[in-house]
Amino acid sequence: MIFNFNAAEVFDIAVKVEENGKRFYEEAVKVIDDPEIRDLFKDLAQQEVEHRQKFLSIKKELPPQASQSTVFDPDNEMSAYVQVTADNHVFIKGDFEAKLAEVKDARSALRMAMEFEKDSVIFFLTIQDATDGQKGKQFIGELVKEEQEHLRRLSLQYKRQR
Repeated sequence: MIFNFNAAEVFDIAVKVEENGKRFYEEAVKVIDDPEIRDLFKDLAQQEVEHRQKFLSIKKELPPQASQSTVFDPDNEMSAYVQVTADNHVFIKGDFEAKLAEVKDARSALRMAMEFEKDSVIFFLTIQDATDGQKGKQFIGELVKEEQEHLRRLSLQYKRQR
């Protein structure tokens, strides 16, 4: 099933991704001994909160047509689809404990975080392609840049761990 998301729906997904990301970083901090990595993850968790707020703010500024459905949805299933999309593609809720059990040291935690951030970037680029309207695509581009910055910071820290 292919959906053309409107910008408002994409920002709903972004909010869920940021919430899931925050939870991942908060849980990861509990199993990492390295104080520098713990500080990085605490900062990234806080940035996820800030990104969530930013995305909610941007969503409020969208023009009314950005919230119009791009698909026929008589049973109002789009919100459920948005939730499943966020949970199953990026920062998967149900697998936190299993994934965190794989964390053996700071490098493995960083590697896992980079994987999640890379998945976020790929996911949002995919959603951007499926989104109608130039304005919506532009907003999603901003979202991608935010996630790329997380990946950059994690990559730099990973290189320092060698």
